[in-house]
Amino acid sequence: MELAAHKILPSVKIITPRRHADNRGFFSETWREQDVREDDLPVHFVQDNHSLSRAVGTVRGLHFQIGEAAQRKLVRCVRGSILDVAVDIRRGSPTFGCHASIILSEENWTQLYVPVGFAHGYCTLQPDTEIIYKVSSYYDPKAERGLAWNDPKLGIAWGVTNEAAIMTDRDRNFPTLAELPDFFLYTEK
Repeated sequence: MELAAHKILPSVKIITPRRHADNRGFFSETWREQDVREDDLPVHFVQDNHSLSRAVGTVRGLHFQIGEAAQRKLVRCVRGSILDVAVDIRRGSPTFGCHASIILSEENWTQLYVPVGFAHGYCTLQPDTEIIYKVSSYYDPKAERGLAWNDPKLGIAWGVTNEAAIMTDRDRNFPTLAELPDFFLYTEK
């Protein structure tokens, strides 16, 4: 398993599991706690989620949970491809408002680790795209919040227009970064 820090947001990690292929297909350890513990990555996950998006241009996010329900995520695409995005929303962080984006696909077998204090979302690039992601806290609808996916201050190149994006009304109406309360405060380690 290869682990690398994102060039803009070092606390966001790119993980690429090894695939062992032969004439039958392949085998891959997509999560190996021992490997990431050696890199001091917090590793306790309590829930796996699986999502299917039928149409290209489906946007989900930018989501996060607050308080005791705040989540770390490990996201991977098992069919199709997505543009996966994490935005630093830790007030006082030197990278506050900056984002990391990466294409996750069944071909590149790459995963994105999103720490607490980051909003997360993705846009599908192929039809019938499926993602599986691990989270460190259980889903709590009372703790769920969001950030406007198309906030111009974030400068995210989603590859889909506001009019063409397929998304829920709730996701369309999240506040901008300037309107977002201080849910997470940055503290240096």
